[in-house]
Amino acid sequence: MNMITGIRIATVLQMVLNIGLLILAVILIIFLGKETVHLANVLLNTGEEASAYLLVEGIVIYFLYFEFIALIVKYFQSGYHFPLRYFVYIGITAIIRLIIVDHKNPFDTLCYAGAILVLVITLWLANSNRLKRE
Repeated sequence: MNMITGIRIATVLQMVLNIGLLILAVILIIFLGKETVHLANVLLNTGEEASAYLLVEGIVIYFLYFEFIALIVKYFQSGYHFPLRYFVYIGITAIIRLIIVDHKNPFDTLCYAGAILVLVITLWLANSNRLKRE
C-alpha cells in the first residue's frame, strides 16, 4: 500500500467519524430538548417530596447532554482532536449523578467521592503548565 492510498483511507475514515459525530450531536440535541420538557414538567408538579430529587437528577442529566454536545463542538473547533479535560468533566458529572441517584450505601458513596477526587487531581494535572496544550 503506497502513501497516497493511506492518505485516502485516513481521509475517508476522518469523514466517517465526522459524519457520525454530527449525527450523534443531532440525537443529543433532541434528547436535550426532551430533557428540557421533562424538567419543565418536574418544576410544574410541585408539592411532591421526590420532585426535588427528580429536579436535581434532571439538571445533572441536562448538563451531561450539554457537555457531550460541547465536546463534539470542541472536537471540530480544535482541528479534529478531543481534549482530555472534557472527558474528565463528563466523568465528574456522571459520578455526581450516580451519587444523587444511588446514595443508599455509604461505602459506595465514599468510593464515588474518591473517584471524583482522582478525576479532579487528573484535571489539575492536565491543566498544569507542563501538560497544557491548548
